[in-house]
Amino acid sequence: MSAAAIALLRRCALLLLLGSASGVSAAPEEEEAAAEREGAPGGQPRELPSVVFAILARNSQHSLPYYLGALERLDYPKERISIWCVTDHNVDNTTEMLQEWFTAMERHYRNIEWRAEDEPSSYADELGPKHWSNERFEYVMRLKQRALNYARAERADYILFTDTDSILTNNQTLKLLMAQNKSVIAPMLDSQTYYSNFWCGITPQGYYRRTADYFPTKNRQRVGCFTVPMVYAAFLIDLRKGETANLAFYPPHPSYTWPFDDIIVFAYSCQAAGVQIYLSNQEYFGFINVPVKSHQTLEDERINFVHLVLNAMEPLPLDNTPGCDIYFCLDFSCSGKSRLAIIQKVDGPPMSLSRHVYLPPKHLTKIGFDEIFLINLARRPDRKQRMLSALSEMEIDALVVNAIDGSALNSSDIKKLGVDLLPGYYDPFSGRTLTKGEVGCFLSHHHVWKEIVERGLEKSVVLEDDVRFQAYFKQRLLRLMDDLEQTQLDWDLIYLGRKQVNSEDEEPVEDVRNLVVAEYSYWTLAYVISKQGAQKLIDARPLSKILPVDEFLPIMSDKHPNEDYKKYFPTRDLQVYSVRPLLAYPTHYTGEDKWMSDTETSTIWDDDSRKTDWSGSQKTLKDSRVTSGTSGHSFHGSSRDEL
Repeated sequence: MSAAAIALLRRCALLLLLGSASGVSAAPEEEEAAAEREGAPGGQPRELPSVVFAILARNSQHSLPYYLGALERLDYPKERISIWCVTDHNVDNTTEMLQEWFTAMERHYRNIEWRAEDEPSSYADELGPKHWSNERFEYVMRLKQRALNYARAERADYILFTDTDSILTNNQTLKLLMAQNKSVIAPMLDSQTYYSNFWCGITPQGYYRRTADYFPTKNRQRVGCFTVPMVYAAFLIDLRKGETANLAFYPPHPSYTWPFDDIIVFAYSCQAAGVQIYLSNQEYFGFINVPVKSHQTLEDERINFVHLVLNAMEPLPLDNTPGCDIYFCLDFSCSGKSRLAIIQKVDGPPMSLSRHVYLPPKHLTKIGFDEIFLINLARRPDRKQRMLSALSEMEIDALVVNAIDGSALNSSDIKKLGVDLLPGYYDPFSGRTLTKGEVGCFLSHHHVWKEIVERGLEKSVVLEDDVRFQAYFKQRLLRLMDDLEQTQLDWDLIYLGRKQVNSEDEEPVEDVRNLVVAEYSYWTLAYVISKQGAQKLIDARPLSKILPVDEFLPIMSDKHPNEDYKKYFPTRDLQVYSVRPLLAYPTHYTGEDKWMSDTETSTIWDDDSRKTDWSGSQKTLKDSRVTSGTSGHSFHGSSRDEL
């Protein structure tokens, strides 16, 4: 699609959104919002509404640098923003971080009022720092009411409540929410799971009710601005509207009989005042951390947040049209009418640290391994940077290995390397022979195996550069290695990420948690390998009878179904296992936006002119077990969770 065509589509869509296209009338509230955007009489731009940011922070040092970084980057005049903040009952460095940030930023904002209440460090009736006791609920309600009273006393136009683990990465969030012209509205936030910051249904007793609308809304299968019974974690209140004058967090409404919970109390207050609550999922606004359970620790929450940061590194879904940063879909507007909607790419990094909060350097280690290899093509620097950033978040030190670029090899180069095709090999799905990309991939892994043997590395991790790490990746991997040490299991290679080809059950390993004997599998995106295993793979002399590396490994473990292939490798005693559930998945699958393959889209290994197409291969399709949830890792939320 040409740039001119895209620009025309943008203009048409915006006209529809503003209701100014021929024959289309805008709703009164849309006209009011449009008039405010256009400016005051005489052409002078109107002063943007004043806003109070209400911040309640407790034991938030893990998320505060990202939260404050997002506030810094909001595209809104800071002189129109006042900040009201209380931090309380801390056992970490939350107070010190806030002090540092407020000192650096106070001259930029209209006003900053904050107080630290670190003593006592816990509530008398709480089981731990993540337990929501009645005393804590009441205190939080009182604090939110104080923030609301402050905003009203300051005659602010809006108040924005945001939890410190809700990261508004879209710097247009405030303007976008204001443009909806609603009394109470929340931006839908994305998380590591299906958890978000809204309910679609509530029972007459004030408890969560499952509805058919939640997943289509959360997955953006329907896009728009919808009425919902409850929002939390991040929401905007328009204080200029008369109907919001009676909204309150504390004390609860005189007729209140629902659970004693600040978010439910506020939902009831809206209901009693006749104020509709809205949720917008028209943009990608940011991220929310999945809450840990009451008995879990601050370290559990930190690790959980690290996983959120890793997820936020993934590119947002875009239109398949090359060079197009928007896509169009049906939008059910707040007025109930359907119209054309635009979802735009969010500019800038998904999550960025504050420039005004000091963080000590991370201490990166090999986490008990002799080496951690990261295989990366030099022409894919973006993948390398994403992987190194992800590993750094987990405090893992990796050695980057420059992959052999198969596309840069011609047929004579391949022959000089001693590479020859396994007789009779054809791709099991497309019927094509080996690609140069697959040759380069095999040579890259072979190079790593040789280095393992030459350096005498007893145990190593090998990662490709398109890995999406699962929650608690490092902790679960370390636990696995401890179990292997305790049981003295004889192992050569352990898949951390793979695609199981057949659906039959695999034999669990006795006395080793979450480990199975690996049957025929695809992918080499993440695995642990021993020196003994690397030696076995090299001794098989595979380059003279090459095939894709993920076909070679099952042959060496005697799990490959093709007997003709196996006869070329008489010694097939590689001890191969797999973690279950998996610890790593590809960042993208065949057919998804941003999917890219350097092995499937290539030329035939001995024919420089014959190109291949990914559509013939099924290897890079998503494993159905991933979507069905049988091989993934799930989060279990607390009573404040949507799911």
